[in-house]
This record gives sequence, structure tokens and C-alpha cells, in this order.
Amino acid sequence: MDISIIIPLLNESESLLELQTWINSVMEKHGFTHEIIFINDGSTDDSWEIIKQLHSEFDSVKGINFNKNYGKSQALHAGFIEAKGKVVITMDADLQDNPEEIPELYKLITEENYDLISGWKKKRYDSVVFKNLPSKLFNKAARWTSGLKLHDFNCGLKAYKLQVVKHINVNGEMHRYIPVLAKQAGFSRISEKVVQHQARKYGKTKFGAERFINGFLDLVTLWFFAKFGKRPMHFFGAIGVLMFLVGLLSAIWIGSSKLYKLWNGLPNILVVDNPWFYIALSAMIIGVQMFLAGFLGELVLRTKSNQKRYLISEKI
Repeated sequence: MDISIIIPLLNESESLLELQTWINSVMEKHGFTHEIIFINDGSTDDSWEIIKQLHSEFDSVKGINFNKNYGKSQALHAGFIEAKGKVVITMDADLQDNPEEIPELYKLITEENYDLISGWKKKRYDSVVFKNLPSKLFNKAARWTSGLKLHDFNCGLKAYKLQVVKHINVNGEMHRYIPVLAKQAGFSRISEKVVQHQARKYGKTKFGAERFINGFLDLVTLWFFAKFGKRPMHFFGAIGVLMFLVGLLSAIWIGSSKLYKLWNGLPNILVVDNPWFYIALSAMIIGVQMFLAGFLGELVLRTKSNQKRYLISEKI
């Protein structure tokens, strides 16, 4: 099979038939063998009924129905597991991603041997204040922390080699930074292509202002795991030892100063009346806690087990 097209969706019943027709037209025009995998992420409208109808009419249409809304990352994860095409395309279901881009994305993967091509919506039809400007800030931060020179990390339209999607673990809300996950997994041939962005035709966006806060926190998490995910003791243990030593040396200095003054009959105060005593004590306690955090992190890393992150109620 040439192409697997993975489409996560939430309440997009109005656009599904038009999107499937458009994709089929492009696939037939270029002679691609393909499958379309719709992942219904807990929609409350008729999306799943429409997917089942499309499945009954077209052999290329497959569907996964989540028991409730788990988020885009979990939907992509489920789609990646089922994908069989040698090139995997992800796109949104709101008709803002153009299926006409698929053939060129396919060529970049198969003929130029890229591992991942990320779409770049250079011209956007979104709110400048609430989407465009925050996206530029996050993309700049992602470029700085990851070293990947991409302009639009969060574009839904992407193309992957099949082995890429089989070797990355998209969890939480890390769908925004899939290129970073791919790089961390050892896939280095990552680039981008300017793609056409279209104004939303039906409904309204499903993402609120909280996605910007979540996006920043996810980026911090991604940076931390890239640096210390396999060795948490190197981060927490190093800080813990440093803090403990600062506290210990401060306590020794306070005690030595007290003994010196007593020996020489100089005026002095009780150790517990010295504010530096509490600073030293706090530093040692924090140091021990940080060291234990690193130790526990190492234990968790060695004993963790993979757990199901979502419940599929039906698969077709």
C-alpha cells in the first residue's frame, strides 16, 4: 500500500463526506493505493455514523471510535498503530488542510528519502491575535530548544515514513512536537514544505486559549526528557548534592564561628538565633529531597509498564 491517511476528528460531521470525496479524487488521479483511517475522538454529533456509512461504501475507509474524548495525541497514536502504507499522511478533518498537497509530500518521502516532512502554513486564515502570534512564539521556542529549523511544528498536515510512526510514542499532548519526538528517536532527515491553508468551512475550532499554556508546558517537558529522560539522577541528584553541600558548608561555618567566639570570649548569639542556620538547614533538607527525587525517578524508569491510554469502543 502506498499511503495511509490518518485523520483525527472531533465533531466534524459536516466535512467528512466532502473530505473523503476530495481525498479519493486525488488518490485516483495519481494512481495511489491508499487507506483512510478516521479516528473519532469522542464526537457527540453524527461523525461516527457517517464514518460507518463511508466504510460500507468504500473499502479504503477505516474507522476507530474512542469511548470518549482523549485528545489528538491519543488519536494519532491509535492511527499510527493501524497504519500500513509505506508513507503515512496526517491531516485535520476540518478541510483546512488541502489533500492536493499529498502527492508532493509522498514524493519527498519516497524519492528524496526524507523521514518526515512537516507542513508549513505560511499564509494562515486564523485569528492573528489568538492563533497566529502565539503560534509564532511557540514555534520559535521549539526551534531554540530542539535545534530543528521548522516554522510550523503544529501543522496537522505531515508526511512520514512508516517506520517513523512505528517508533515514536505520541502521548499527553505531544502531537504539537512530533518532529522533535522523531528527532529524539534518531530520525534526522526532517524538513518542511509550504502548504496551502484554507479558511474553516464548517463549525468552529475545538482548541481554546488553554492550548497555549499546555503547549509551553509540553515544550518544557519535552526539553527535560530529551536531556534527562533516561537519567533523572543526573539532574535531580546533581542539584541535590550541590544544595546539600552548600547547606553543610554553611552549617560548618556557623558552628566554627560559634566555637571560635566562645573560645576567645567574644560576644555571640545562640545558633538558633542566627538566620543563616535556617538557610543552611533548609538547603540540606532540599538537597536530600532532590537527591531522593532523582533516585525515585530512576526506580520508576526501571519498573514502569506500558498502560492503555484510551478505550476504543468500536473498530471497522
